[in-house]
Amino acid sequence: MRINRLITSGLAVLAATAVVAAPAVATPDQSGLDAADYAGPVPSQGGKLIRSVPLAAGLSLPGAASAKRVLYSTTDQHGRPATSTGAIFTPQGTPPAGGWPVIAWAHGTVGLGDACAPSANPRSARDSEYLGHWLKQGYAIVASDYAGLGTPGLMSYLNSVATAHSVVDSVVSAHGDASLRLSKKWAVVGQSQGGAAAVNSARWASEFSAGSGLDYRGVVATGTPYKIEEIIKKAGPNLTLPPGLGSAATAYTAYILAGFREANPGLNIDSVLSPQGRDAAAKAEVQCYAQLSDSLSGVRPTAYFTKDLGTLPGAAEAVDRYMGTPTSGYDRPVFLGVGLKDRDVPVQSSIALAAALRKSGTTVELHQYPEADHSGTVIESMKDSTPFLARILK
Repeated sequence: MRINRLITSGLAVLAATAVVAAPAVATPDQSGLDAADYAGPVPSQGGKLIRSVPLAAGLSLPGAASAKRVLYSTTDQHGRPATSTGAIFTPQGTPPAGGWPVIAWAHGTVGLGDACAPSANPRSARDSEYLGHWLKQGYAIVASDYAGLGTPGLMSYLNSVATAHSVVDSVVSAHGDASLRLSKKWAVVGQSQGGAAAVNSARWASEFSAGSGLDYRGVVATGTPYKIEEIIKKAGPNLTLPPGLGSAATAYTAYILAGFREANPGLNIDSVLSPQGRDAAAKAEVQCYAQLSDSLSGVRPTAYFTKDLGTLPGAAEAVDRYMGTPTSGYDRPVFLGVGLKDRDVPVQSSIALAAALRKSGTTVELHQYPEADHSGTVIESMKDSTPFLARILK
């Protein structure tokens, strides 16, 4: 299947990424570290630990010996010093010589509002099981919320470079707490929208952590969307949509518009949006997934536009910069897992990404699971990702 087939079915990807990744958000628990209006000093260098507090007991993971909520410095979508919150979990037992090897967890869609930050909410049952597995394997977990999600500014949804800064800097900053006893060795892991975040973080992991002394080893990504930017470049009132499109895709598109608009103020994106589109983007800036999906029920993404996004000069190039996934420049192995019963992210998406990476000389393992669907691939892939991580982190 060619990439144009991916584009045709791509809005099904949008629906899936939100549905699978986002647990219901109730009242967030900030664990005594509410940074939404943080106005203190921000180090000009990313990866500096600003504050650390014990994570509320109800937000920890099974098998965690310690759990902390942290605030650290990073770089935002405008290239400016910024802050991000996150969580750090360590395994039970005695750390090996050199400390606990680290997994950086790249989370999936939860929303853009500060109340949606994963470190202030319970993890989904699937993510708790998955992350708990890595703790049992003897890995510490560093889980970024991404800049702007629970901190000043807007989280730049699906922004490849900004997300990479947040993920990499979370690991660098965690090593500022000597009590955690962390190894310099680390890898990135993510699923669905977080799978794309993990792959993009892998592309810049060594570069963005240069000078820190860290030893980046590789990435595990499952259910990974690819070439979504091609859909967005064609967005407009007459875009042909697949049948049966639900509110998830409508919400997901609103998140993309909100993030892309904020990151590119010079494009005047509002000039091609309908009043309904501007309203949806405004709601997307503050509402978590379940609420946004409900509030946009019955709306089609095409109703957001009065003109094609591509009619704006420079829009296509800006979309590529914003959310394109590079296929070269990777210096460590890439693990991609795909369920062949995935009806959310097209199966060919990960297969096409693997082919593009191999063409550039990247070392890639592509694992296909005949009986797994989109979410099921997370747990099913552990039988292969567990020895993969053990090998690259030894």
